[in-house]
Amino acid sequence: MRNHRLDISPTSGALGAFIEGIDLSEPLDDSDIGEMREALNEHGVIFFRDQKITPEQHIAFAQRFGEIDVNRFFKAAAGYPQIAEVRKEPGQTTNIGGGWHTDHSYDQIPALGSILLARETPTRGGDTIFACMNRAYEALSDGLKKTLEGLRAVHSSRHVFGAGTDYVKASGDRLENAENATQDAIHPVVLRHPESGKKILYVNSGFTTHFEGWTKAESEPLLNYLYEHAARPEFQYRFTWGNGSIAFWDNRATWHYAVNDYNGERRLMHRITIAGGPLG
Repeated sequence: MRNHRLDISPTSGALGAFIEGIDLSEPLDDSDIGEMREALNEHGVIFFRDQKITPEQHIAFAQRFGEIDVNRFFKAAAGYPQIAEVRKEPGQTTNIGGGWHTDHSYDQIPALGSILLARETPTRGGDTIFACMNRAYEALSDGLKKTLEGLRAVHSSRHVFGAGTDYVKASGDRLENAENATQDAIHPVVLRHPESGKKILYVNSGFTTHFEGWTKAESEPLLNYLYEHAARPEFQYRFTWGNGSIAFWDNRATWHYAVNDYNGERRLMHRITIAGGPLG
């Protein structure tokens, strides 16, 4: 058995692990990156606390896991097109990501994961809830598993980021390029994770529109059942942010939900998304 240098502690919830005893502003060994990747595959999301890193160091850390997938719709941090700004000002009432979703599932090749760094957090609130889609799948009946294994689902960016949508209107100046919301993709409803081998329920209420070959009306009852099932508390972990906190989640294996309970305060996060590979 290989010795591990990092201090990796699972959370008290259904997914996630804290990684301690490492400074991400310092050069990292390949073995460190390897242990982080193993932890990400095992736990779905890994957390770091009190990291004082520059935008350049944030980018360099992300690049150790793959190419950066530049977001089409979020405004970039000034001078850093690789970093998407996830921001809510005191006078705004709508946040970004305030519903269960999986980033970039509308892409033909969805993102591997996202690395979100807290730059400025409210005095209270602003947590992010994560949900494990392997546990959600495993908790389904054998009959429903068999049905889902033969299905593929359509995912789209149009109804979320397209011109004139409620989401874009409520987001104001925080989103842009609505004319580029033309992505449609079809993915298996149940996929086998390309690294861990775990079976994953791969639909989400943010971007999934219907099952391939089904109408939206036919798809809605089963999709709504799956959304309600996968959002059960026993599949979740709720993360409380502080300045310098980092969450690195696997977009193929998890959902997340940004809680909007801090009106009147500012919350500023920097997100880098890492490109993935084909889904099986």
